[in-house]
Amino acid sequence: MLRQRLRSTKKRQPRRGAAAVEFAVCLPVLVLMLFGSIEASTMIFLKQTLNVAAYEASREASQNGRGNTEANTRARNVLNARNIADFDVRFPNGEAFDAERGSEVVVEVSAPSAANSPLLGQFISNRVLTARVVMVKQ
Repeated sequence: MLRQRLRSTKKRQPRRGAAAVEFAVCLPVLVLMLFGSIEASTMIFLKQTLNVAAYEASREASQNGRGNTEANTRARNVLNARNIADFDVRFPNGEAFDAERGSEVVVEVSAPSAANSPLLGQFISNRVLTARVVMVKQ
């Protein structure tokens, strides 16, 4: 009986070492995949938020009697509600209040990826994501 225990113990010991080595090899890959998926989700959220802010601002600016001030406030409210840092709201075509009916109202909203990354912003290269929406003045 004692010999059987010694034999079975000797057989199990090398396998324990193999499992530890497999875990040590796989763990960095799993951690990298986890952080990569979190970072990718954050960038998708940032891009979608910029799209929503640009849409809301252009919708506000394209209404008759509204200008860039109201549109800028609308975009800032969306971006602040979603905790976006260092954003910029631009109106490349100028003041929307002065635009004639039927002309285009363009809004661009941009934000850097490094300032809005919870994990790896200081390790990856900074990119400025931009959303551009064009609407016709009503």
